[in-house]
Amino acid sequence: MTPSTLYLFGSAAPPLFDVAKVIEAAQADGWDVCLGLTPTAARWLDGSLDGLAVLTGHPVRSTYVLPGEPDVWPGADVILFAPATFNSINSWALGLTQDFVVGVAAEAVGKGVPTVTVPCVSAAYARHRQLDRSVVELREQGVTVLYGEDGFAPEAATDKTWDAALAAAKWRLTGAA
Repeated sequence: MTPSTLYLFGSAAPPLFDVAKVIEAAQADGWDVCLGLTPTAARWLDGSLDGLAVLTGHPVRSTYVLPGEPDVWPGADVILFAPATFNSINSWALGLTQDFVVGVAAEAVGKGVPTVTVPCVSAAYARHRQLDRSVVELREQGVTVLYGEDGFAPEAATDKTWDAALAAAKWRLTGAA
């Protein structure tokens, strides 16, 4: 049986440094993981990208392919975008797709690919009213957003946050945790 494919996307926020552990947890749960990063997140993990590619068995991507180039990843069954920064959440909700991972996440809404996100923002950004507007917009488009009323405090992400995010991705695919 072919494993389900999880696109694990991340922005440049401190929980990103746990991404190898998250990949291993997802793989232990049977996922085929493809890692995509915003350009800044890729810069943060620059020294680890080759190892992360070996870990996932797929190239780590942070840019769009050029026209005519084949896509080297299998199709996504589920997308988990975590951590998702203030910029990524707002860009996604507004349909601004300059970054590869934001573009794929935005397109996933239109394709009906189950998608989960965990915003990771500072307390100051959390008070900016655009964040709440963007969270509402993404939820209205069918994205599971683990933030606010769900009781998550992403700026203090823990293994429990990652476990909940992976469980939400599994639930979006199968209806069971």
